[in-house]
Amino acid sequence: MFTEPKSMEHLVYFTNRAVGNGKVKAWVYRKDCPKCHKAKMGKPIEKGKVKTKAPEYVCPECGYKEGKKEHEDTLTVEIKYACPYCGNSGEATTEYKRKSFEGVRD
Repeated sequence: MFTEPKSMEHLVYFTNRAVGNGKVKAWVYRKDCPKCHKAKMGKPIEKGKVKTKAPEYVCPECGYKEGKKEHEDTLTVEIKYACPYCGNSGEATTEYKRKSFEGVRD
């Protein structure tokens, strides 16, 4: 049983979509720093604002940097869904890959 996130603060990605008569809720938790294991990796913060289009993730504790591609390749997405065809619902987890859905880039 997945625990749904209480806040966006701990997430890299979140979506809640309706697909026909079904629905999908998916999220990706931020991962611990591989160097110090004391903090969660995130986008760099400059002048009090997060650089959303930064090409890297940074540990706020020790300053360790990791490229965006190699960091996102290690993340997993947790999904809760209800099938639009049969009505079955369930949970799944898979590797996190960014791609477009119905013309919208995630």
